[in-house]
Amino acid sequence: MARSINESGSSWVFPDGPLEEIASRCDVITAASLVGSCKFYHDSATQSVALPASQPFGMPCVLHTHQTEVPPAHNPFYRVHKFKQEGAQKDKQHDAKDRKGTLCQLTPLDRISSDAVIPDGGTGMWAGANGDWIALLGFPWNWELVNVYTGRRIPLPPISEFKSTPDKLVFESNDQHLQLLKIAICRVPTAASNYTSFSVLAIFNAAIAVLHCASSRWTVLDNQFLAYGYSDAIIHKGIVFAVTQTGEVYAWNQLSWGPLLISTAPIPPELDEQGRYNLGSWWLARSPDGSRLFLVHTWGVTDGRDYTGLVRILPAAATSEGRHGRTIRGYGKGLLGCEVYSMDTSQLMPPRPWRRIISLGSYSLFLGVNYPIIIPVEDGAEHDRPNMARSNSVYTSHHAVGLAYPPSPEICRFSLNSEDCTVGFQTNIRWTWRQVPLWLIPSFANARQWNLPSRHRLCRGGGDGHLEALTGDNINLIAAHLDVTYTVRLAACSRELYDMISKDEGKMHHWDEPCLLMPPPAYWFDEHWDVARTSRLHDTVYDLVPLDHPRRSVALPFMHDRKWLGANGDWIAAADHHEWCLVNVYTERHIPLPSLPDSKIDHSSFSYQPAYSFNWGPAIDLLKIVICQVPTKGGRYADYKLIALFDKTIFYLEGGGDWRMLEALTPAPDYPNYCDAIELRGHVFAVDETDGSTYFWDTANENLMLPFVIPPPVVDDQQYAWFLAPSADGKRLMIILTVNKIGIANAEVPPDIPYAANGLQLRQYPPVATYVFELDPLSTARAGDFLWRQVNSLSDHSLFLGLNYPIISNLKKRESKAPDGTLVPFMRKNCVYTAYRNIRYNQYPKILRCNLQPDEGETVGVISLPKDGWDSVRQAAMWFKPALNIARSVLPLKKQ
Repeated sequence: MARSINESGSSWVFPDGPLEEIASRCDVITAASLVGSCKFYHDSATQSVALPASQPFGMPCVLHTHQTEVPPAHNPFYRVHKFKQEGAQKDKQHDAKDRKGTLCQLTPLDRISSDAVIPDGGTGMWAGANGDWIALLGFPWNWELVNVYTGRRIPLPPISEFKSTPDKLVFESNDQHLQLLKIAICRVPTAASNYTSFSVLAIFNAAIAVLHCASSRWTVLDNQFLAYGYSDAIIHKGIVFAVTQTGEVYAWNQLSWGPLLISTAPIPPELDEQGRYNLGSWWLARSPDGSRLFLVHTWGVTDGRDYTGLVRILPAAATSEGRHGRTIRGYGKGLLGCEVYSMDTSQLMPPRPWRRIISLGSYSLFLGVNYPIIIPVEDGAEHDRPNMARSNSVYTSHHAVGLAYPPSPEICRFSLNSEDCTVGFQTNIRWTWRQVPLWLIPSFANARQWNLPSRHRLCRGGGDGHLEALTGDNINLIAAHLDVTYTVRLAACSRELYDMISKDEGKMHHWDEPCLLMPPPAYWFDEHWDVARTSRLHDTVYDLVPLDHPRRSVALPFMHDRKWLGANGDWIAAADHHEWCLVNVYTERHIPLPSLPDSKIDHSSFSYQPAYSFNWGPAIDLLKIVICQVPTKGGRYADYKLIALFDKTIFYLEGGGDWRMLEALTPAPDYPNYCDAIELRGHVFAVDETDGSTYFWDTANENLMLPFVIPPPVVDDQQYAWFLAPSADGKRLMIILTVNKIGIANAEVPPDIPYAANGLQLRQYPPVATYVFELDPLSTARAGDFLWRQVNSLSDHSLFLGLNYPIISNLKKRESKAPDGTLVPFMRKNCVYTAYRNIRYNQYPKILRCNLQPDEGETVGVISLPKDGWDSVRQAAMWFKPALNIARSVLPLKKQ
């Protein structure tokens, strides 16, 4: 695989190759679409070793409804407004803004279930599938074939002989009610036929209709001999075969004859005597080489109906075990069973007899609402247990759409080996789907067909990663599935990709907008964080939450077993049990930091604790690492400036040097009680939480003499939370103070207000006094007169304060107040936003927004995070501003 190289020659953009890294982070459907987007990826994917390990390509999977409903704002297909379909008519039916996607789950037999996004789900029902295509049922008569990878849609005409009813599955014909069972896609559309030639069967309980072209009419196949309803139908060697619920098989040759009853049910005597066939299902399929017709009978699978007068076979599970997130149940011999029969259909008058198939060899059959799949399956074992995917087996799912009761077990594996028992599992815990499960084999085998006659795709591309071959629609859709860090890596591959992503026409990204970087919800609710980490999310994936837009994920692999201590720009300060370090969020460049001087800090008695616990005469606690100046390439990544802020002392570090202690020499036990610190114009400033006094040291003096002390701007009995920040031009020092305690009378807690835009919980509190003061510390120090000037307005800016280095963001396009006086939109100008002040302070629920010019009675907006979960998540939420600038910095060196 070609690799994208950055300016220093290291492969930080896609270390394992762009195809493998991007595909592993997309859902499998989008990953297949990516493979088909250019010839380079298509050729690489066929030779890739890593790609099959990250996605279940070529594996039989159950496609079923996701257990959660995803709002449009989180739906990639919904958000990509300019997602275009090759060859589609530009009318309302095919207009991109009306296109939506459906978040589904894809369940491989021997892997954990994963998400899959297929296009054009909407309110349509899945009614069949074959290869890359599914059949969707809308109302009224809005039937379509949809390609799951490209979104191409082929509308099917209505059946003129049938009349629709309010139920999209029920139709009327000659005063007879017809129930649609499924749509069999017997021959899929192809680019060679301009997607106009295919073969489709509409299978009803008492009728069969066939269609061979989108522009033609359905042909209803009459059957005056039909006594029982149909169960399944296929097209084999140009002849339509249908089997009834009692095993009778009929055949039609549309050009000359039909219907012809070619056989009755070939039921073994032992089954016929017990009446078990009355509880079975009948299926039709083709042999692997396509020469013979298969008839499959499964029995013993029940549902919730009352079988009065029949021998009901209760599938009591003999064994059960949890595997891959689902419970696999085994059923004893005689409870469930399957027989497979074969017929040579080259002679039908008179027909040849059915022959019992004892073995399918290395093949297995997958039956359901989808067109029958027969493929070779490799046997294997995992931890001395046989896999669910086995050869010589028959797998079944639902036999029809719209079942009133689910089959039990829902997904079955019937082995033709006499010594093996039948096993089964359910796809969902409850019977709550809107869609019937389908068998689907994710594949990019037909990628060349998807893109014809497009000249933009499957081209040879250019550049290091050949990503230039992707269209804007591909990029938007792929980026919707990538976390923020990998979206930046994608943008760093070429100038064209950078331009596509930075334009953000799909409104999926919100670059240069302060967001909350925080653990995902799985860490906060219900479970201990260790359980949540292993059961739901990887421990290095966090949420990046814009204040008025859907949250996105951000992958931080370097945070494994680490705790963040501070942030500034693209850099995070982190610590584990051994060291402190600086790490770049996007490139993962790692800069180890020197240890604190042993002459100042005693490490020995705290060797069992993380690297932020120390002893210094009195016990001291690390509050945060302030990254005052980030490392840069021009400074060989050694030009950083850091402050280690403890509650009772401060250390200062310049790249390439050692930590220096900044002493105030206050007598014990009256040590300073520091709460915030920054570096400004070569001086370190630290504020004392006790009274708001500000100390500052001249860092140019190697001896770091005693500090100046700036008196607080406010002296009263109120308890304040104090913050320091530079002004927007970086010349003046600002001190911000808010009331440290917020609440209402009688300690009542306001109710949570769910914010659908990002999933956060908001609260309204009474107004809180918030003040901002500023001064020029150097000029006032020379004059010896420290006078704070109150700042009544931040104009078009807002301040974001907390564990991070202060962010002052220009929000010119934002309003300062909500037009209707509500809490939202939550992002506003001329406001002060505060988050967690340090890594140890559980200040629940104090992530708040205070307006510097509030209206009378205006409330304070508070983001409510779970109190009980704070100690367990171990990461304090902080402000972070995602940016593409690091991607842009490497582009001039890339040849386009």
